[in-house]
Amino acid sequence: MKCLLDTTAYSELVRGHAAVADTVKQAEAIFLPNVVMAELAYGFRLGGRQAENERLLHRFIASKKVHVLLPDMATTDYFAAVALYARRQGVQLSLHDIWIAAVAEQHEATLVTFDNDFKHLSYPRLKLQLES
Repeated sequence: MKCLLDTTAYSELVRGHAAVADTVKQAEAIFLPNVVMAELAYGFRLGGRQAENERLLHRFIASKKVHVLLPDMATTDYFAAVALYARRQGVQLSLHDIWIAAVAEQHEATLVTFDNDFKHLSYPRLKLQLES
């Protein structure tokens, strides 16, 4: 299984959430989109443990299983499809969430998230693992 962690899932992993840790342990590949990296960097700078959080993240992404993904031209097609689907369904997603969903779909990865906004999307090509 390939999994993609959004910001909420990575944060819960660091906090020791057992289900996320189990998913990560079993995954053959773990993806972090650049949007998630940016959200994490922003959050680290807001908090009082920036250096510690950055060390943990760098140790995590140093694993051979972890891949930081950048969008490419194909990603933009996935983005447009997800955004259009959400709009037609009347589901409000942030642009960051649409990028995250697009990258997950593009790489055929299960999106691991605690973000309930995805629950309302019901996008048929998005593999979703909603945690609580």
